Amino acid sequence: AAIIAQAVLQLVPPYLTKLDFDTYIPAGDLSGLGTVAALYLATLPGSVACVYLQTWTMQSTGQLIMVDLRMQLFTQLPRLDIRFYARNPVGRLMTRVTTDVDVLNDMFTAGVVSIFGDVFTLVGIMIVLVTMDWRLALVTFAVLPLIVLVTQWFRRNVRESYRTVRAWVARINAFLQEHITGMSTVQLFRREARTFSRFDDINRRHRDANIDSILYYAVFYPAIEIIGALAAALIIWFGGGWTLQNTLTIGSLVAFLLYSSRFFRPISDMSEKFNVL
Repeated sequence: AAIIAQAVLQLVPPYLTKLDFDTYIPAGDLSGLGTVAALYLATLPGSVACVYLQTWTMQSTGQLIMVDLRMQLFTQLPRLDIRFYARNPVGRLMTRVTTDVDVLNDMFTAGVVSIFGDVFTLVGIMIVLVTMDWRLALVTFAVLPLIVLVTQWFRRNVRESYRTVRAWVARINAFLQEHITGMSTVQLFRREARTFSRFDDINRRHRDANIDSILYYAVFYPAIEIIGALAAALIIWFGGGWTLQNTLTIGSLVAFLLYSSRFFRPISDMSEKFNVL
């Protein structure tokens, strides 16, 4: 309910701005402007309340899920055969019980459920745009194929990069656990230098995997911003011409610009949440 209410509240301010430009400002109606301003301000605490309720509910539920999942995993570990521990380093198992469970919590609290909010926001914006002016709506949607291409490229590459990072995190934990508990053996055979060299190599590979993932983020988000700017330019070009021809109101043009800036934000958020998933 909080997610849907938040999505609806995000649709209100641009439409109120449209009413100002098309109705109350041309008529010089100060009382009408005051009413719209009050409604605009009222959406802000309402939006904050919805975000607070959504965040508190999801995070608290996610913590309860993590407790149950970790308890079940830890209960299972003592029941496993000794051969299982011969095949799987303890450090890697520690990663599964701790860090990987955290990632599942992120998937629940910031991923799967929150995607519905982005979908509601996108669908709501598309309905409002088509209702106001279908021609300018088609102009706005013309950049969607570019969004799809960039998003698919990002998801495909980040997924592989993320898996590589997770694998090297497990390698680091396994290496640390084995060599700290077996430090006497390392020192007995005078393998300190060789052990340090191996750890340095694993640590460096982990760093490189993280840098690779950062590269994809560094390309994706500016690309989304550029596509959003392209959409705004198309709206100004076509919408401005239709406004001069009196086939589009100035309020609708302003509302389209405001909605377009809100339109691409959920798309980038959804790509990030798909990455977590």
